[in-house]
Amino acid sequence: MESKMEKTLVWQAIEALNPLERKHLGQWIRSEYHNRKPELVHLYQCITEGIKQAKPLEKEAVTVVIYPKKDPFTPQKDPDSAIRLLLSELLGQVELFLAHRNYLSNGAHIDLLAAATYRQKGLDKHFQQSLNAAEKKWEQQSYRHSEYFEAKAAIAYEKYQFLSAGRRTTPLNLQEVSDNTDLAFMATKLRQACFALTHQTVYNVNYDLGLLSPTLSYIESCPELLSIPAIGLYYFCYQFLRDQTSEEIFQIFKSQLITHRTRFPDDEMRSLHLLALNYCIKRINQTDKPFMKEALDIYKSGLEGDLLLENGHLSPFAFNNIVALALRNGEKDWTVQFIEQYNIKLEPRHREANYRLNLARVAYAGQLYNDALMHLQQADYKDLHNNMIARILQMKIFYETDEWETLDAHLQSMQTFIRRQRIFGYHKTNYLNIVKYTKKLINQRPNDRVEQHKLIEKIRNEPFFTEREWFLEQLQ
Repeated sequence: MESKMEKTLVWQAIEALNPLERKHLGQWIRSEYHNRKPELVHLYQCITEGIKQAKPLEKEAVTVVIYPKKDPFTPQKDPDSAIRLLLSELLGQVELFLAHRNYLSNGAHIDLLAAATYRQKGLDKHFQQSLNAAEKKWEQQSYRHSEYFEAKAAIAYEKYQFLSAGRRTTPLNLQEVSDNTDLAFMATKLRQACFALTHQTVYNVNYDLGLLSPTLSYIESCPELLSIPAIGLYYFCYQFLRDQTSEEIFQIFKSQLITHRTRFPDDEMRSLHLLALNYCIKRINQTDKPFMKEALDIYKSGLEGDLLLENGHLSPFAFNNIVALALRNGEKDWTVQFIEQYNIKLEPRHREANYRLNLARVAYAGQLYNDALMHLQQADYKDLHNNMIARILQMKIFYETDEWETLDAHLQSMQTFIRRQRIFGYHKTNYLNIVKYTKKLINQRPNDRVEQHKLIEKIRNEPFFTEREWFLEQLQ
């Protein structure tokens, strides 16, 4: 038996809860309605106390506390099995508590369930009141995602059940049931298709998307459906993911994405923003410069809705990308404002290095080379990606200020550093290309247009080259 309590599923589940959730879970377990075993209460107390004090616990020690040997009911023959069973039962209570809490978070679910119960018991007035409450709550909340239409379909079906029970002459709402069922299906199908298409592109797998083709045909025969956010947004998303060159469709999607940002839950809207960003980055890598602005617009939309934060923090990757795109779009003032505003959203361990690095990028963009070098010297770039950004920035500054000896030593240092690091695939190729072509820039003969043209063609044809634009500018 694994002796460490902190390695059990129930310990890890309870540890993930916040203090208020643990308090409520304790009340749940102490309630006789949910649990009549005092051993579960003792076990929960042992675990929460251990978590609170960050004190490792052994299962053997917990077993002795819960099943003291003097207790005539102690399972003397197999205490290990007894504690394992108790841990399993406690995990079951945790899961019931979390499911109940999650379900109660949406009062409309409770009203609909109550309506169904009232209908079954023949309490017509109670049924009407609960069903109306469920419908009102769904209409008052702002989301218009596929789950909204699923709820509408469930409410309509419950109403049909009520109307059809012994009332054959009463008009039935079967059209309402059918319409909302169709809308829920189409919205869900399109959403699944978008994520499946993205996944199969990345992982080289193929999914059978079943009824997607007739679903698309039906939507195209009823274009008014595209005005429904849960259908229109995912329809255009699927179309630009399928056709990577369709700029017009992407623009329609982007417009709807920004317009309907509040019509979807944050996690769903975050996923849509990421799909759009991945598309933009692909186009940027294909040297489609206009997509730099498109990507920045998507990032700005995500920032406005707090969609880019995970556990309250902005990732260093997103922070650096946003600065790079804003500078390449000539928005230096906005960039400085962004750095100052969102630096505090970085995790503390990433904060200083990313702050200084990106202030250096802003200074470099304004040709304030001394300021840029000063910022670069004020942080320790332990992150490999940041380290390379800093080194490349220094390389550009030394080249643009004609510091040839310093540049030569810097390139040798860069090359040695790259070869010693665990950098794989195209990243290593890209970094070595930057060193290689910088040396070619230095060594090219002045006014040799033939040699210069050959170098330009080589740079343009490099498949992995993030600094392509800067190098081409030096050769103009």
